[in-house]
Amino acid sequence: MEAKTNSGGTVEATIKIGFGEKLHSATKIAAVIEALLEEGVSPAEALRGVHLQAGELHLPTTRISLNQMLEACRNAMKLSRNPHLAFDVGSSIHLSTYGMYGYAMLCSTDFRRTMEFAVRYHQLATPLTNIVFEEKGKYATWTIVPLAHPRIDAPLYQFVTELQIGIHISLMRDVMGASFAPTRIAVVCPGSETRLTQELVGCPVLVEEPTTQIVLDTAWLDKAPTLGNRVTHAAVLEICDGLLVDLGQRSGVAGRVREVLLENIANRADFETVAKRLRTTERTLRRQLRAQQTSFRELVDELRMQLAIKYLRDTDMTGEDIAVAVGFSDAANFRHAFRRWTRESPSEFKHLATDAKLPFDR
Repeated sequence: MEAKTNSGGTVEATIKIGFGEKLHSATKIAAVIEALLEEGVSPAEALRGVHLQAGELHLPTTRISLNQMLEACRNAMKLSRNPHLAFDVGSSIHLSTYGMYGYAMLCSTDFRRTMEFAVRYHQLATPLTNIVFEEKGKYATWTIVPLAHPRIDAPLYQFVTELQIGIHISLMRDVMGASFAPTRIAVVCPGSETRLTQELVGCPVLVEEPTTQIVLDTAWLDKAPTLGNRVTHAAVLEICDGLLVDLGQRSGVAGRVREVLLENIANRADFETVAKRLRTTERTLRRQLRAQQTSFRELVDELRMQLAIKYLRDTDMTGEDIAVAVGFSDAANFRHAFRRWTRESPSEFKHLATDAKLPFDR
């Protein structure tokens, strides 16, 4: 049997929500901050630059952006004395942390469908990574790739990766039982830098691999869920569908503009065309984007940047080809824009990504 489930299908499908949009639950950021507080770090230090008050962490109405989540991770890297903090925080996150998203996985009647659900509804989990689940022969793999964010440097890339590995193992133990253990884990970073050990994760850890993967025996997928219930799962699935719709609606007109732009970013629609597609006037669209603290140019730049980072990090495309793919008239204009976005040239970025097998290391 072969099966593959992708969290977006294409590169473009994974970036329809802006990094600065406050759309996500605060449960994951709360886990990071709580770990720092347990070490004696003050709330003010733990939340420095996050633009969130300690009292807001556990409010069901609190919504955060991915930028805020990444800032909390950066604080954790600077302030924690625990070398395994990322994995430990990930391991502390359980299905109950994710509300209906977690409950749907818990009451699923088929582990393969559970994996498919986890990928399809991943946006409900404040995602810092893209995930792909693939089953081939005796083994199944989770492939984990941190988001293409301009401020994810090599240490933060490693932190986010280890956080997600901890989350994955914890959730799979919640679903499959406490005895669950992967067959092996592969990480892209060098052995001298990874903090993951066999003793910590319960299986061999391979380093300097092309991609980060959690590999498991497909025999785990053949087991019967002990808490599965078809009626309950169907009901909760409907709720999760509504939550995804709500997430899209809360992204507002900016999200709708992104969808239009992503249809063909290489030959992107101009502002007038986008306004017509959304059946509104240019003046109204400009005002609506301003109300969301963004602009058409900022949305175009953000999408181009994310796609360029993905292409440089994950493909062998030349700078000239990437320039065309993301809608620049020539490579020189692309190089200028890329340096403005990341403070590095495309060639510098590519060189560091190739040498370190990481996005980049400033």
